[in-house]
Amino acid sequence: MSAAHAHVLVTPRSFRGADARAVERLEAAVAEVRYNDLGRPLTGHELAERLDGVDGLLAGLDEVGAEVFEAAPALRVIARYGVGIDRIDLDAASRHGVVVTTTPGANAAAVAELTLALMLALCRELPRAEREVRDGGWPTLGGRELGSMTVGLLGLGRVGLRVAQLLRGHGAEVLAYDPYAGPQAGIRKVGRDELVAGSDILSLHAPATPETRGMVDRELLGRLRDGALLVNTARGELIDEDALLWALDEGPLAAAALDALAQEPPYAGHPLVGRADVIVTPHIGGQTAEARAAMARVAVDELLTVLDGRDPRFRVAA
Repeated sequence: MSAAHAHVLVTPRSFRGADARAVERLEAAVAEVRYNDLGRPLTGHELAERLDGVDGLLAGLDEVGAEVFEAAPALRVIARYGVGIDRIDLDAASRHGVVVTTTPGANAAAVAELTLALMLALCRELPRAEREVRDGGWPTLGGRELGSMTVGLLGLGRVGLRVAQLLRGHGAEVLAYDPYAGPQAGIRKVGRDELVAGSDILSLHAPATPETRGMVDRELLGRLRDGALLVNTARGELIDEDALLWALDEGPLAAAALDALAQEPPYAGHPLVGRADVIVTPHIGGQTAEARAAMARVAVDELLTVLDGRDPRFRVAA
């Protein structure tokens, strides 16, 4: 079967507004395009209900577990609109002969810029300043300059490298721990313990894997410098949130900025939401106009390539 006879399900909310030419190309190339009717990432059950007769899935942050593949015998390809694959059961995909692709690098600049913005917001207490002025105050607040600080990057992939470039422009000392990354100019590679103990700001840039889930636990947080800051623009699953609350209330952590939580959106009354010492943003790291357009173009290209029986550029191995 070629792409012209294929049925495709698209789940990311932002896809149709990301790049008009990518949308037009997809809709012209296949027999049918169905769109997510719930306006949010789908659970495995919700996704399975919508995959009857679907050959290709252009996926966002949906839960693509084994039950999804069981319910979709026609499925041949999952093209991620983004880079994270932690919510896709790659072993199940392989067993069912489903190709999985991503859009590497498409949103790296966007996530890196948000990371820097969150660091600056924490250093200058911007949420407190804005809140107190809104409430009628005019406070005198202190702050710190990034150029005087040591920033530790836990993970040195495409985003981590972009963050390091931005930080060096501000004069910050940059440390990094990543056992899979080679040496990089201007970045001092250190062990994980040295990274944690030596950083004024710890910034997370690792994927969510069985090895990294919950790695930011009480033991790690307890080794931070007094007054340290934590930034996470990667995956919420990296952090033990109970340990984070302890580090803020009783441990050395002064404040945190989180673009990802373990549960998204957070449940009502989530203890990290609304705190004066925590900035929470709604997983917007990769959601710039430029990043969305790039992700849309690459995801459509990968999807159509596989549906036409050709080898994609960015296939993910199980």
